[in-house]
Amino acid sequence: MGVSTVAAKVWVERWERQQQHYAVDREERFTVIADVVEHVVADRAAPLLLDLGCGPGSLAARLASRMPAAQIVAVDMDPVLLELARAHHGDAARYVDAVIGEAGWTDVLGLGGPVDAAVSTTALHYLPEPELLRTYQQLAELLRPGGVVVNGDHFPPRSVSCSRLTAHVGRCRAERSGTRTAEDWHTWWRAAAQDPLLAPLFVQRERRESARRGRTADWHLTAGDHARLMRRAGFHDVTPVWQVGDSCVLVGVKA
Repeated sequence: MGVSTVAAKVWVERWERQQQHYAVDREERFTVIADVVEHVVADRAAPLLLDLGCGPGSLAARLASRMPAAQIVAVDMDPVLLELARAHHGDAARYVDAVIGEAGWTDVLGLGGPVDAAVSTTALHYLPEPELLRTYQQLAELLRPGGVVVNGDHFPPRSVSCSRLTAHVGRCRAERSGTRTAEDWHTWWRAAAQDPLLAPLFVQRERRESARRGRTADWHLTAGDHARLMRRAGFHDVTPVWQVGDSCVLVGVKA
């Protein structure tokens, strides 16, 4: 038995509040990503969008609201978050279970044509540099000419002093907005694990995490590192379009 829409709504709304604990101006970052995509697909009747590391459908739902005619394929490897997305934001996207960066992951997407925009938010930082480069190369192959990859994430500078400065600015911004009082990541996951409706999904999640343990980490490459890898992958035009502290939206345009 799947998760009910009522239960999913509770957990997804709680997820939204939890994520505000970390993502500086999270809603504005979502809006900026949607602004970029809307501009790029302005002449497309039914744009095809790819949401990488979609979690419980937060970004997909916002994109679907802004662009109702868009076809959105949302990808994640977490069975808990995917089930919550299907139950709560089922109309926003088609959700695909795949491990971004692994060999053959794009083969299961069932895209049926070139992608207009590939988006991600707070998801790609766990990929080590070789896998991230390969992922950007794969995205370049999927995108139409003029299509974009839009990556919103935290990109701490390599310099310790600059990293401290950007982190401080982000914390100050979060404190002024009151979002630092939300529950944290670990509290959300501990609470969700106690829900009997989610228990079978947590069994799957633990099995997958055990298989991948030691293969992923929070690498947090700099924005410059990501731009360099995007250019190597074929995105010759790369630019940040928004930044607060170390939270940034980076866009690469395929020639």
